[in-house]
Amino acid sequence: MQKGIVLSIDDDENLQIVVTQYLESDGYRVISAADAATALSKLESQQTDIILLDLVLPDAEGLTLIPQLRAKASVPIIVVSGKSDTTEKIICLEMGADDYITKPFEMRELSARIKAVMRRTDSADNKVSEDKSKDEKIIFGNGWCLDRTQYQLLDEQNKSIDLTTGEFQLLEALMLSPNRALSRERLFELTRSGNYDVYDRAIDIQIARIRKKLNDEDGQVIKTIRGVGYMFSGNIKAA
Repeated sequence: MQKGIVLSIDDDENLQIVVTQYLESDGYRVISAADAATALSKLESQQTDIILLDLVLPDAEGLTLIPQLRAKASVPIIVVSGKSDTTEKIICLEMGADDYITKPFEMRELSARIKAVMRRTDSADNKVSEDKSKDEKIIFGNGWCLDRTQYQLLDEQNKSIDLTTGEFQLLEALMLSPNRALSRERLFELTRSGNYDVYDRAIDIQIARIRKKLNDEDGQVIKTIRGVGYMFSGNIKAA
């Protein structure tokens, strides 16, 4: 039984061979692309369930490619990079990547991360499907609207506010548990895959970005709970 279709974007031919052989033996079908142009073309013509993306490609910078891939297919993206810099990882997550794995890595770890991301995505899709008749839009504050079907945040003029996928998921997680303090670790579990690192500041950086977009720099809507994490304290008017 096929587990899913993986689009692997990397110009390292030897790594592509290893990844393809391992994942196909593990039940996946693998489509390979050595550059951005080929990847975008294959994404348009072939079904894909998850994307593995190297940051260094001959015709494009991986970071700039993330939103292009997102525009063509709403599938999870795992960045596969030789860069271990924390800032690079945070930027990738902010740009919309779902996970980040550093080269060199064991094939078992890659397979485990793929399974975790796809499991989380399937769970989220099922939840949206089950709740389709309710809670599609959550109205709060001064006319803000969180549209859960379109993955958008709309202001009082019905203008879409530019949120990354990660920011949307984080705001949604907080809003679904109003007036309840959620730890950074719990928020990480709800919106990310992999193991939580107490030194990872991705959650804090995303909260700061969300606050700015909500004009909530003073932290009255999303409150900081010292020693714990964050809590949504905004006035939810309708759901």
